[in-house]
Amino acid sequence: MVVVPIKGGCFQMGDTFSDGYKSEKPAHEVCLGDFSIGKYLVTQAQWKAVMGTKPSVFSGDRSPVDSVSWDEAQQFILKLNAVTGMQYRLPTEAEWEYAARSGGRQEEWSGTGDEAMLGDYAWYGINSGEATHEVGTKKPNSLGLYDMTGNVWEWVQDWYEDVYYEGTPRVNPKGPITGSRRVMRGGSWRGAAGIVRAASRGYLAPTRRYYDIGFRLVCPTES
Repeated sequence: MVVVPIKGGCFQMGDTFSDGYKSEKPAHEVCLGDFSIGKYLVTQAQWKAVMGTKPSVFSGDRSPVDSVSWDEAQQFILKLNAVTGMQYRLPTEAEWEYAARSGGRQEEWSGTGDEAMLGDYAWYGINSGEATHEVGTKKPNSLGLYDMTGNVWEWVQDWYEDVYYEGTPRVNPKGPITGSRRVMRGGSWRGAAGIVRAASRGYLAPTRRYYDIGFRLVCPTES
């Protein structure tokens, strides 16, 4: 797992462009500590090395693993940590958005605020050919992170709640205490430009899996 150290800071999280959905509002200040996040999505080869299985609909060792549930991602993390002695986990929703926005910049998509440039940074509905693609084949954002927009949706740690942004903690928010659905971020190869925005929020029950959902990991910076 190649990770990129991220210096924490404060940023405006949520719909800062006034073109998002109700669940992305209100935009609000969030302040985060330092963390490290995966440079790439977890690949099929990495999944197979840890779990010994191939759950993905699509093929390719360097393609992102797909068709894994949130619960299955947790099983992968437990086994990976046991083997490596590390403390990998899913990112919080706030960590994910801060990293996607190149450290909290005013970017509507990861790496760019210009829809005309989106195809340089993301595999999404108009250029994907209805399939995943090898990680790292589009431009990275300014932090050196690839595929945070498009390719596959990314599970994050948080439970989903429609109105969570109305009262979220300012410092290191971790989402609601309980819930029935987990948050996904980033959009996928299926999504239009409006769906793959950095502020866009998806959600599913943690047992569900689809062929456009994967994940990436974070770990403490000191690791």
